Amino acid sequence: MKLGVLRKFGHHEAVEVTSPVIITWNNDKSKVVGDSRALNTYAILDRYPIPRILETLTQLSKALFITSMDALKGFHKNLLTPHARKLLRIISHFGIYEYLKMPLGIESATSYYQRMMKTIFPHELSEGWLIIYIDDIIVCSETLSACDSKPEHKHDSQNTINQWYSHNTTKTWS
Repeated sequence: MKLGVLRKFGHHEAVEVTSPVIITWNNDKSKVVGDSRALNTYAILDRYPIPRILETLTQLSKALFITSMDALKGFHKNLLTPHARKLLRIISHFGIYEYLKMPLGIESATSYYQRMMKTIFPHELSEGWLIIYIDDIIVCSETLSACDSKPEHKHDSQNTINQWYSHNTTKTWS
């Protein structure tokens, strides 16, 4: 709630749909999330392709210099429409909560996010020196001269960071 991802749902408001809360564990850290499996069975899925890991690894294997960035809490930068918020309410013994921003666990969330990232960096991706895998952004340089004679890798990395920050505005997702 501190990050503006959730809000406590008012007792006076009608509730049509809720999902139960579950606890997930990752590297000895717990996270409370909505169990959206039932919702995912009824959702119209976005089938935007996620890059194949083998193709990504092949592209990475050619690089001598790599700068890797992770879009920290990237999913939580995208606002939900009022309709999507209605469907993504969660319930626990503390009450009912409504997601205001895109949560993890929604089946189409990664496809949506991959598409969004590709629209931010179309030229860089077509030139082949940028790899995007959902919320991971990787700048690659294939030759040493690219870093020595002309600081292309540093330049490309800085431009990527600048472009990401300029587009890192809150977006609406439904």
